[in-house]
Amino acid sequence: MQELFTVNNLWMMMATILVFIMHLGFASLEAGLTRAKNTVNILFKNTIIPAIGLLTYALVGFNLMYPGAGFEGSIFGFAGFGLSLPEGWDSSNYNIGYTYYTDFIFQAMFAATAATIVSGAVAERIKLGPFIFFSILYVAICYPIVGMWKWGGGFLNTLDTPFYDLAGSTIVHSVGGWGALIGASLLGPRVGKYTEKGMSAMPGHNLPLATFGVFLLWFGWFGFNGGSVLSADPGAVSKVFVTTSIAAASGAFGALLISYLLFKSYDITMVLNGILGGLVGITAGADQMGVGESSIIGFIAGGLIVLAVVFFDKVKVDDPVGAISVHLVGGIWGTLAVGIFGDLAGWDQFLSQLTGVGAVGLFCVLFSGLILYTLKRTVGIRVDQREEVEGLDINEHGMRAYPDFASKD
Repeated sequence: MQELFTVNNLWMMMATILVFIMHLGFASLEAGLTRAKNTVNILFKNTIIPAIGLLTYALVGFNLMYPGAGFEGSIFGFAGFGLSLPEGWDSSNYNIGYTYYTDFIFQAMFAATAATIVSGAVAERIKLGPFIFFSILYVAICYPIVGMWKWGGGFLNTLDTPFYDLAGSTIVHSVGGWGALIGASLLGPRVGKYTEKGMSAMPGHNLPLATFGVFLLWFGWFGFNGGSVLSADPGAVSKVFVTTSIAAASGAFGALLISYLLFKSYDITMVLNGILGGLVGITAGADQMGVGESSIIGFIAGGLIVLAVVFFDKVKVDDPVGAISVHLVGGIWGTLAVGIFGDLAGWDQFLSQLTGVGAVGLFCVLFSGLILYTLKRTVGIRVDQREEVEGLDINEHGMRAYPDFASKD
């Protein structure tokens, strides 16, 4: 029994390391898909967000998300500030699969992801101070409350047919996606993005870096989904590895097909986001799907991401990296797919999945809207036009990512 406990705990810690690496993937992807004059700003946000996530999750988030059995079926609970083992427990009897501290650090790696998703959608024009303030509240309060509704035994977990989300298509990705949608909408588009002549492309400055970021994210997703099995069970973990990879690969081809039909070009940025869309799409039900079902989910997700990017540009919601399309649209699709495909498929399950999507969406829109709108009306959330045109690096940070190279952007 002790040997099994050790193996399970070791795998959970390895999965934690993989999820941590995803933050480097997000930083690389966002930096690569934005302009050179904003690179330092992107890297700064993606550095400070994991720090915010760890500290706030330790202070309040973990006990908001896992308040204890006394709050089963509730919409809110809180077990107190800080980290402390339940009375009478120690690391060996906390859980049959892993220690208390392993549980915390694995979940803490997830916590910062929601704010990281928002970072990409509001890139190149948001003030750093208000963004950090929003991120603190979003990671410390919004994400843990939503997580409690399912993973902490809350009301979504006690529906007649329980809502299902293995690793967070809704609980992580759509939480970030809703915040990203509200943030991008309240900020407005970048200067020059939409004109009377139509949309102006603002390509990223480093596609190799963006590609590197996507492969880092794909690599980290093995821990994101595989770790969410919460044990080192060889059958379950290996199946999740396979379904995760199949969905990612299929997402690439879904995006490739739809983008080629629309634009008659082989767009690497669409394929990269198609891979991420496939990964987000399979995250809710990676342990419930077979190979064929995973390929369908991933392929549809990849195509949806392309269509979503086009849609958001039509309604003039400016998202420099496609974060809303990938994480919100992909997250909703992946959550609903649990009720359509796999071991849990059925009308009752689909309705439960739809309930979860709606409840999380409503709460996140209200929470992020309240915070960001208040900031907008008070301190402001957008840099002025001169700072935006010159670049956030030199104005917000007093430095450039590439000081030895001149750039038109």
